[in-house]
Amino acid sequence: MDTGMIQEKMKNQRKGAPGIGKELIKNRLLYSMMLIGVLWTAVFAYIPMGGLIVAFKKFSYSDGILKSPWAGIDNFKFLFLNKDLFNITFNTVWLNVLFIVFSTSVSVLLALMFTEVKSKIYKKLTQSVAIIPYFISWAVVAMFLQGFLGDRGLINQFIRQLGGDSVAFYNTDTYWRFILVLLRIWQGAGFGTIIYIATITGFDAEVYEAAKIDGANRFQLISKLTLPMLKTTIIMLTLMSIGNIFRGDFGMIYALVGDNSMIYRTTDVIDTYVYRALRTNSNLGFSTAVSFYQSAVGFCIVLASNWLTRKVEPDSALF
Repeated sequence: MDTGMIQEKMKNQRKGAPGIGKELIKNRLLYSMMLIGVLWTAVFAYIPMGGLIVAFKKFSYSDGILKSPWAGIDNFKFLFLNKDLFNITFNTVWLNVLFIVFSTSVSVLLALMFTEVKSKIYKKLTQSVAIIPYFISWAVVAMFLQGFLGDRGLINQFIRQLGGDSVAFYNTDTYWRFILVLLRIWQGAGFGTIIYIATITGFDAEVYEAAKIDGANRFQLISKLTLPMLKTTIIMLTLMSIGNIFRGDFGMIYALVGDNSMIYRTTDVIDTYVYRALRTNSNLGFSTAVSFYQSAVGFCIVLASNWLTRKVEPDSALF
């Protein structure tokens, strides 16, 4: 390499730190807005990772984290040798797959429908109605669900009026995957449309005008333009959702199912199982081992999914 080029490169490297300082000063307002998010992530996501040491200890509240005796991999043995591990893992993954697929599909469909509405008043009204369920507590939903599915609920009353026999929904596990998916769609699909609507709104209107001049109808505009351009956003959001595929929605499932062992076969997930285990033996090391297991497997799945996406659709990969 030429001596002059080496000297120029070394000069640029020496200017690296001042360059960063100038960048921070120049865009200080933008970085100050970002600071809250960075601090929140550091405090609640990275600093607590030191607590993973509890997974390898026989934790005692009196001794604390550092003085509690080591347990090696006993907590993980207890997890992997548990006869319920396969069922709760399958339920967690399968329910999350159903949630991701159907919630994403309905969110995209609603976004397409909302963007086709021309009346501003009607558009705002329908979007508000679709988003409201996201802010309703699952405890409230559980109360209403009891009114619909209980022995004296509306559905059973309607069945009896038609001459049929009542259905014991809370004693039959067959129906509950469908019920949980339906409620997840009702609760989250409307809120999930926000990003898709914002993405569609940012598309170049001239592309649609050119397609209309060429004779494209509304269905062709959606299928040939909107959906292909929306594909990158859909894949990215799906990849982000996959990161939590080993984490069950504890707030939702426990509020709706509670301690009803009659329907555990199709509804019991890792998080609800660990919660019951903590109530019975207060083994914090076991719960931390489960959390470590969920995070590690979820991380591997995200890496694998991103690698596959980069091979098939490089522009849609997260990194």
